[in-house]
Amino acid sequence: MSKKVKLDKQNNAKEEGKTKKSRKSGVFWLLGTSSLAVAILLACQFFIVDNANKNETFMKNTTINGIDVSGLTEKQAENLISYNLLNTRDEVSLKLKYNDQEWEFVGSDFEIANDIDKRINEAINYKRGQNFFERRKIAKQVEKEGLALNISYKSVLGGLDQKIDVILEDIEQNSSPAEVVFNPNSEEMFDVLPAKNQIIVDKQKLMEEIDKSLSNSKTAEINIPVTEIVTEIDKKEIISKLGLRSKFSTNYASSSNNRKTNVKKALGAFNGLIIRPGEEISFNTMTGPRTEENGYKKANIILNGAYVEGVGGGVCQASTTLYNAVILSGMDVVEVTHHSLPASYVPLSLDAMVSEGTSDMIFKNNFDFPIYIKTYGTDEEAIVEIYGNKFSEGESIRTRAELVKVLPHGGDKIVPDTNGEYSNYIIYKGEYYRVKYPREGYESKAYLQYLQDGQVISEKEIRHDYYWPQDGIIAEGTEEVTEGITLPDNKVNFIPPQKITDSTTSTVKSRLEKENPSAYNP
Repeated sequence: MSKKVKLDKQNNAKEEGKTKKSRKSGVFWLLGTSSLAVAILLACQFFIVDNANKNETFMKNTTINGIDVSGLTEKQAENLISYNLLNTRDEVSLKLKYNDQEWEFVGSDFEIANDIDKRINEAINYKRGQNFFERRKIAKQVEKEGLALNISYKSVLGGLDQKIDVILEDIEQNSSPAEVVFNPNSEEMFDVLPAKNQIIVDKQKLMEEIDKSLSNSKTAEINIPVTEIVTEIDKKEIISKLGLRSKFSTNYASSSNNRKTNVKKALGAFNGLIIRPGEEISFNTMTGPRTEENGYKKANIILNGAYVEGVGGGVCQASTTLYNAVILSGMDVVEVTHHSLPASYVPLSLDAMVSEGTSDMIFKNNFDFPIYIKTYGTDEEAIVEIYGNKFSEGESIRTRAELVKVLPHGGDKIVPDTNGEYSNYIIYKGEYYRVKYPREGYESKAYLQYLQDGQVISEKEIRHDYYWPQDGIIAEGTEEVTEGITLPDNKVNFIPPQKITDSTTSTVKSRLEKENPSAYNP
């Protein structure tokens, strides 16, 4: 055999081998691609692979809320389940409980809502595998055992979130400190109410529990989940910080019963008062109108520089007693006015005149802790006690009054009784009736002294007052004396202008007590 023939045979054999090998590879490729296609088709029989494709159906043996949706498209299942949930929505009953509080709702209490499309989408993706083999395994399991999915009635209860927010407002609370209870008339004046704990509702958990409960039933009864943050208090420590900051009393032993009644009534408006930090208190507002309807009696008041009878006489002694207790406690006084005639029950520049519509005594709690006021009266004294956080050890406050000088009066002035106001006493010229005595005036100052262990550390001027002198007034009749009428002897002594004299605080005090006894003080 020639070399050429031999080479041709060899080449033909090689070509034939390549052809057989190529045919064999093609068969294997066809078999492989056919198996993959069959597997994909098999998976599509059980799962919706693409949510956007509405023609794909639920896998066999699948139920939603007990309704068989096998073979239905997503849209068909959505319509069917929506109809069922909305048709039975009024049968829904929801009860929420917290301690002894309850909130009950039925389906008709809510707006109509439809969140079914979202829930359907969640349902069809339930237990979907991440790859072909997982999906195939799940599909076989579902076909054999069934797949029961539930969509909660919560999805058709519109406005549930807003109703839950209203409930949260009733339950939730911020923490607050312990509160001191003040009982001024009890032996143990102070007690402590526990602090309020912070209460927070776990809204997310509550919504999840509602969703879960209404997935399995039309009725749900749920205890609202809350977190309570406890605020610890030490009752003994709180009370131990409280103590008497000041006490002040004035004497009214010689006053009439009516006047004592007025003083006690006015002070009684402050008994048990708790003044919060920064709070201002008005004496006139607290005591109310000085009328008989409001329980006040007739007693002496000052009118135009003279003592006359009027309803509410003595109330200024109440305001003065309170005023002195206030400044000794360290509180700020916003408004205070002195009398036109000095009061005898306190030193100059330490009185507090009040009159409805014209003069008030206003003070303010300038501390960062509450102030507590106790007031009471005996047969002889009106008393005010002020409590709060104790002064530092050895610390105290006291007042000092200073007479700057006496302001002399101008003596008596004779005034004709042209209106016949005093016709019971005088008629004719030369007849006289004393309306009021002249009174000297005073320039005075008052100071607050701050002490440590009995020693004055500092002093502050708080008042500089002028009690202007008062001229005496003598009324004279206006009729001419006719023949045959003899006037009685004039028993009115005319007082000349006062000469300037050296006076001291003590001598002035003595004169005031003699001229203005507490029985006549306003």
